[in-house]
Amino acid sequence: MIEIFLISIFYFYYKVEKEHLDRELVLEMKNYSLFFDDDRFDIDVISLKKSTKSFYELYHDTKHIYILVPLPESREDAIKVFYPLQKYNKLLHKTKISLFRQFLMLSFIAIFISVLFSFYVLSPLRKSLQLLEMFIKDIIHDLNTPLTSILINLKMMEDTEEVENISKSAQTISMLQNNLDGYLKETTFEREKFDLKKIVQEQVDFFAPMYDYLSWEINIKSSVIKSDPNAFARIIYNLLSNACKYNTSNGFIKVTLENNTLSISNDSYNGIQNPAKAFERFYKENERGLGIGLHIVDKLCTQLEIEKRLEVNKNIVTVYLDLSQIV
Repeated sequence: MIEIFLISIFYFYYKVEKEHLDRELVLEMKNYSLFFDDDRFDIDVISLKKSTKSFYELYHDTKHIYILVPLPESREDAIKVFYPLQKYNKLLHKTKISLFRQFLMLSFIAIFISVLFSFYVLSPLRKSLQLLEMFIKDIIHDLNTPLTSILINLKMMEDTEEVENISKSAQTISMLQNNLDGYLKETTFEREKFDLKKIVQEQVDFFAPMYDYLSWEINIKSSVIKSDPNAFARIIYNLLSNACKYNTSNGFIKVTLENNTLSISNDSYNGIQNPAKAFERFYKENERGLGIGLHIVDKLCTQLEIEKRLEVNKNIVTVYLDLSQIV
């Protein structure tokens, strides 16, 4: 925008300078017609028959710029005072070069000021993001010890329905902690062989009792893949979590493995309004959630060499994971 503004200003300024140059030449030609004392100009006598041109106006032809001056005691002839067009164009060229240099200088100054202003304006935002990251790191650190203690003690308690519910809640918090940790830093993955069906079934078994009003359909055969099992489990966790949270009261979830492609489909009220933004950080279409779950999926898929694809068909949302690189 700044460059366009400067270009428009300098274009206007160039027109002003050109008009100023034309006026000066006309004035000097008029003076020359009185005294004939300027080597830059020359004269000729021309006929005014069938001519509609006015006196003391600047005109152009193929070789000159000129004005017409009335010839004393003659109504049919006039004096043509002319100046070489080539020299006139050189004067215009010098004006353009001068203006162009000024334009470059002002553009540099404008860009420099814009950069400084951007740093000044974005500084509070940068500080806020740094504080947010520090806050998340503190939360992760503070959660780690009590969460570990809860999970360890739960394993030593008798298996009752209450203990199982507490255990699932603790696992949910643990996965959220892992998501926040993965959001803040890059993780080194350890690739090993494991059964895809086992990882998926563990996550399904975790969510299915909590969302027992949904219809679950799992079509997966045992298939060995080589990847990081914990990171892959987080991908499935986040996808199933989203599929459950944004489902309908009598909806479904379908998980299928076919031709090395894992798909997770779910019903929803309105689908996704902006599928292209679904995996962007902090993007969400309602007040629920933090807006980082699918971003974590996107990040982990990139790091694990898994190609993902999201499709929305009316109210049916499907995420496809191409596992051909890790099978």
